[in-house]
Amino acid sequence: MTINEVIKKGIYELKENNIDEPTLKLRMLVSSVLNKPKEFIMAHGEYVLDNSQEKDVMEKIEKIKENIPIQYIINNQEFMKLNFYIDENVLIPRSDTEILVEEIINTYENKRVKILDLCTGSGCIAISLKKYIPNAEVYASDVSKSALEVAKINAKRNDTEIKFVISNLFNDIINKNFDIIVSNPPYIKTKIIDTLSKEVQKEPKIALDGGIDGLFFYRKIIKEGYEYLAHGGMIFLEIGYDQKQELIDIIKEDKRYKFIESKKDLGDNDRIIVIRKE
Repeated sequence: MTINEVIKKGIYELKENNIDEPTLKLRMLVSSVLNKPKEFIMAHGEYVLDNSQEKDVMEKIEKIKENIPIQYIINNQEFMKLNFYIDENVLIPRSDTEILVEEIINTYENKRVKILDLCTGSGCIAISLKKYIPNAEVYASDVSKSALEVAKINAKRNDTEIKFVISNLFNDIINKNFDIIVSNPPYIKTKIIDTLSKEVQKEPKIALDGGIDGLFFYRKIIKEGYEYLAHGGMIFLEIGYDQKQELIDIIKEDKRYKFIESKKDLGDNDRIIVIRKE
């Protein structure tokens, strides 16, 4: 079959199984199997797949039909114009998180800073920051050893030097005086997880579950992070679309920080919050 034929057949099967974004997923899949850029897939629809390639595509279509995220099937996701290896041990990087990374880059570009990325998962935040702030000294931690193995693969893939630490938040973090603590922690309310899409439910629950009210990790980071920040150090947090005011209230109660700003994502949802150690 040609690229166009296999994509057409795949789209039909995915639509029959009520899979969202079938065209995008098929293009990503064929691009991965052929090891060709997406531009090639769109411009060369008459390219003929060999038998092995066609078989590979059709087998992976069956996985998509099982609601396995395409990123886990092709083991790849682009983030901040970098490519990351992704598997079922880590949360899939999303474009919303780029807002968090871009804010830090815009604030500290070309500066010599010390950064701690908590709940690093795939390492996409830590690695992107090191890539775009070369003078930064970057530490990345996660409670999951499997997640850190993925992050190490990505650091090597993107030619970045990151200091990795297995730690449940600050428990095993020895270094202090960080200029920046950044985190995209689990922030979904426990009772909400079972209502999420079938694809999202395939992602690690440990990377989604933020406790009863979704704020468990934020409280810990804000409470304990103070001791790990340098004077005037900043905490940058990704947040859920409906958590801004609750977090501002937590910060005001703490009184050791100054609320600096919040920013929205491209969907006009509150997405990040920034505070400074006073």
